[in-house]
Amino acid sequence: MNFLTSLKISAMGMRAQRKRMDIIASNLANIETTRTGKGGPYRRKIVVMGTKSIENFDSVLDSQIQGPEIEAVVEDQSPFRKTYNPSHPDADENGYLLKPNIDLVVEMTSMMMARKTYEANISAMKTTRTMILKALEILK
Repeated sequence: MNFLTSLKISAMGMRAQRKRMDIIASNLANIETTRTGKGGPYRRKIVVMGTKSIENFDSVLDSQIQGPEIEAVVEDQSPFRKTYNPSHPDADENGYLLKPNIDLVVEMTSMMMARKTYEANISAMKTTRTMILKALEILK
């Protein structure tokens, strides 16, 4: 694997984790949203990751290296949280209010995992950069 392919994979990983953090931030911002344009509470969004092939022409067997990629952003179909709040304007006739299916602990854990993965990609880029600089020093 050459240096540019390594940098490309790390950049793809950083891009995917940034998008994942954006979706998590959106979920956290809407944790109390009980009415949306579609009607009903906000539904939690989930990032579905996949892989994208990166052709490595330097390889003898023309193998392909897999890098992370976001395939889709889907809505979580788990049930909404139900709370008793008869004074809320969105409560039903029995006084129950449907709240988004967002769990603060799950979202914060996902955010920390995305951040650590982003940091790991930065570390991999820095290591690759150091290797490139050392290779250039050898050539002097």
